[in-house]
Amino acid sequence: MNARKLNYLLTAATALLAIALVGSGVVANKILTAKSAQLSKLKAESQVTFDLQMAVKKDKADIAKYSDLNTIAKSVVPQDKDQAETVSEIVKIANESGIAKLSSITFPASTLGSPGASILTQVTAVKGIPGVYLLPITITQDATNTIPYTQFISFLRSLENNRRTSQVTAINIQPDTKSPQNISFTLIVNEYVKP
Repeated sequence: MNARKLNYLLTAATALLAIALVGSGVVANKILTAKSAQLSKLKAESQVTFDLQMAVKKDKADIAKYSDLNTIAKSVVPQDKDQAETVSEIVKIANESGIAKLSSITFPASTLGSPGASILTQVTAVKGIPGVYLLPITITQDATNTIPYTQFISFLRSLENNRRTSQVTAINIQPDTKSPQNISFTLIVNEYVKP
């Protein structure tokens, strides 16, 4: 074999090796790019999982931390809308305030038993507090049974401190024409329930 043939052979071998080297570099680059994308995806999923684990730990700590508040909320907000219990409490408060007899205690009309009626009749959902409802109660002391204004104030104060009737939303007071220190009244009081 002469030098010229050997030169051509070595040049061809070098060219083939260069093409093989570039081809293997391209293939390796594609494989590494795919593996890099897969690794980035796995890292992102790992970070999301870690963040969720930390959120769950924080939520568990918050549940433990605020469990007393849940107990307090259950004791403060009645779990039912027991009207007989509510009337009994209002009458008791009236008696403690010196009001011997209230003229009436009324609730909104019930649609219970009507076709398509919800079991949550007479109540309205409280905005911003899921699961809590309000039940308006109208308490009346008519003009034939007027009471002293001081007893009314005592009654009002006690109503607002009661766990069932915690918000007075409307007051209508009429003084007695014969005895101005005595009044008749109509109150609308909200009872909050979480059935």
